Amino acid sequence: MGFRTFAAAGGLALLAGAASAQTIPETRITVLGNLGITTQSRTLEAPFWNTTIREVSGGRIQANFRPWNEAGLRGPEVFRILARGQANIATAQLGHHAGDAAINDGNDLAGLTSSFEEFRRVTDAFRPVLTRFYEERLGLTPLTFQSFQSQVILCRTPMANGLADLRGRRVRTSGASQGDFVAYFGGTPVDMAFGEVQQALAQGTIDCAITGTLGGYTARWTESARAVFTLPINYGAGATVANLQWWRSLPEVTRTLLATQLRALEDRMWALNAEEDAMGIACLTTGPCPLGQPAGLTRIDPTPADAEARRRAMLERVLPAWAARCGAECVREWNATVGRVVGLEARAGS
Repeated sequence: MGFRTFAAAGGLALLAGAASAQTIPETRITVLGNLGITTQSRTLEAPFWNTTIREVSGGRIQANFRPWNEAGLRGPEVFRILARGQANIATAQLGHHAGDAAINDGNDLAGLTSSFEEFRRVTDAFRPVLTRFYEERLGLTPLTFQSFQSQVILCRTPMANGLADLRGRRVRTSGASQGDFVAYFGGTPVDMAFGEVQQALAQGTIDCAITGTLGGYTARWTESARAVFTLPINYGAGATVANLQWWRSLPEVTRTLLATQLRALEDRMWALNAEEDAMGIACLTTGPCPLGQPAGLTRIDPTPADAEARRRAMLERVLPAWAARCGAECVREWNATVGRVVGLEARAGS
């Protein structure tokens, strides 16, 4: 699906909402958007809040939209701010919040899935579990779940021997399961905000960093990285979440319009990220790149042995460590949902 298709889909959404616009009460929404440098934010999320919602509501819903990084935030605190009522809706990466609650890693554990299609099936299966947890424990309610591109490894020097070359390297990770994955291979995981990575790579504070294929290009990590290892580690699960008390205070007609439009946006995000996955690798390496000059990084593709090593890391380190953090109830619900999709069973306390 290309950008023209996204625009057409957006036009259909406008028509769908127009009929009910006259019944919508005037509403002002404070929105913390996702990382502002991403194409997901620039081409889908920002236009959605700044234009689409205003138009489908006949101007009666107005959003004050700002990406969380432009608000001076690092990422992991976004949903805490939302829970305090300092914003009405926020979009963020679930892995950033795994330190607050391990369940946030449950649908996107490092090494769990090997394709966008499988990752979406896992996410859909886990959606009711995450929704119930957010509502009952956090006072929030998820409105969408989505992804970024494949999370790959950019390094200052090539990983000529694949995952085995993580040994001894300091690697920026986002989320506990990525940290477990890197540690399994003898690397040192470094928890670091996205905006700090470029300087850390330039200074040699870290040797490698994990991010989405296109994110590494648009954030210009390529100024210091020299190689990309294209094996997907995971997929950068994200969610758009509302403060539950605020959401329930809205008139039903307003909630229905927002929910309908957001689910359409969710589908466009999934499609965009799948499309941009290969584009990101092309932009990082030799092109063609529709966003600018290809970065010319050395491309290291995984071997079958790397794919097997990724699975061993997940089974022997990532899944057991996550299960121990998440607890018995969490593991039971994971086994009944995600576990059935991927044919695995986690054991609490293992």
